[in-house]
Amino acid sequence: MTRRRFTTRGTGSEAFMTLSTALSGHHRERDGKALRAALDAAARIVGADRVEIRIGDRGEPVPAAPRPNVGEFRSRHVTGVISPRTVDEVRGVVRAFGRGAGRLHPVSTGRNWGLGSSEPAQDDAAVLHLGGLDRVRGLDVARGWAVVEPGVTQGRLAGLLAGTERVVNVTAASAHTSIVGNALDRGVGLRRQRVDDVLGLEVVLPDGGLVHVGWWPEPGRPTPVYAHGLGPSLAPLFVQSNLGVVTAAAIQLPPRPQAQRVLRLDFPKDVLTRAIDELRRWMAQGLIGGVLKVLDRTAARIYGGAAGGFRAHVCVEGTPAAVDALTAVLRAEAAELFTEEEGAPTDLISRTVAKLYAGDPTNNDDILAATLGRPADEVDKLGEGWLFFLPLVPFTGADIGHALGLLDRVSAETGVRCGATLNALGPDLVDFVVPIKFHRSPEGTARAHRALDLAYGLFADAGYLPYRLDVDHFGWIDRLSPDPAARALARRLKTALDPHGTIAPGRYA
Repeated sequence: MTRRRFTTRGTGSEAFMTLSTALSGHHRERDGKALRAALDAAARIVGADRVEIRIGDRGEPVPAAPRPNVGEFRSRHVTGVISPRTVDEVRGVVRAFGRGAGRLHPVSTGRNWGLGSSEPAQDDAAVLHLGGLDRVRGLDVARGWAVVEPGVTQGRLAGLLAGTERVVNVTAASAHTSIVGNALDRGVGLRRQRVDDVLGLEVVLPDGGLVHVGWWPEPGRPTPVYAHGLGPSLAPLFVQSNLGVVTAAAIQLPPRPQAQRVLRLDFPKDVLTRAIDELRRWMAQGLIGGVLKVLDRTAARIYGGAAGGFRAHVCVEGTPAAVDALTAVLRAEAAELFTEEEGAPTDLISRTVAKLYAGDPTNNDDILAATLGRPADEVDKLGEGWLFFLPLVPFTGADIGHALGLLDRVSAETGVRCGATLNALGPDLVDFVVPIKFHRSPEGTARAHRALDLAYGLFADAGYLPYRLDVDHFGWIDRLSPDPAARALARRLKTALDPHGTIAPGRYA
């Protein structure tokens, strides 16, 4: 065997640094060429017109148009944007990037507004944009399920179900947002948290293999619609994870109520604790249908609604007789603390919320335009800025009062007034949505992000932990997780399934 001796000029650490620098440069060039080869392979798989390459032949960055996002998060360096149209194309792209050739960050429609839009968690990943996978593969109204791809929007599926006995568990976001993407990040609909709609998932694994986990329809054999199956339940592994690329989801469709009414109950801040505890009691006793929504005056102003105090949107549903009876009970019990706005809704938010409980998101983009002054396709472009902070808070008057007090402290220390929308997910838990609207100037952006950072710290110290993270706070997951051993287990699973770190590096990792 011939032994090759490296000759370097200089001695000691100087010689080591010279050799180390040479090897590092060689590795970078080799890795850059492998990444470029993967992007070129992706162009052959999906078509050159559906791949934007942002590196040169050796992997060096090339000038490209900026990628703005409405939250003004730091723009990551993206090596390319790949837009497949079929699951087979996704599998081919994942294989091309496998074995360490490159990294992929999947997005659905890229409208994760206020949390990073389509930005990867880390630099030097290619965005795998799945909006072109936009088929409704199956729809069974009688049994209450649909199989949809990531590019299917809530507006489209809601339109298909109009006039049927089923509805979509829609969110207050734009009608143009992805059902699959929002569910995988545990978004909240008007009926329940959207992850609870997920029956099963189709997943491309990091080696390009395809697997269906949870419940999946079987042609010619109508199996019971049951998400958990037999043995370990695998579908939750791919929720808020980077273990694979989800290319379709089986979604449960709730029954459409025979009758529905939304009570709009206002109350002032000085009865906040009592009012929240009364709303909780109503929910615990089954008087409220769907997700109870409460907006404070700042959130109402941000979204174009009526300002002043708080407004609770209380949904009552069931048979016509049941709705009449429950309405009478609630009105009698509300008399001491609440003032009801009767008749047709007088503001945009109330009109929109009433439709949302009925599974109709057609007014959502009016809210978007009132908030940001732009339609969905232009939200990430120049205009007003928007951030979201999404902690969970116990459903008690004392806890809600404490959380609102923390927002007052954020305002006092940063000059940024944060809103609050409370989505009660049950009698014990509130999704405490904090929208931060700001002017997209250097000063306005800096203040808004200082407010966001402060909110993360204050709420975490109080025990009110977020259930979704934005792209600049993925690193908080270790700080926010109660058991280091559980985080270590998650990393072992990542290493086992994706040893080269191909899929969404840094995302909830």
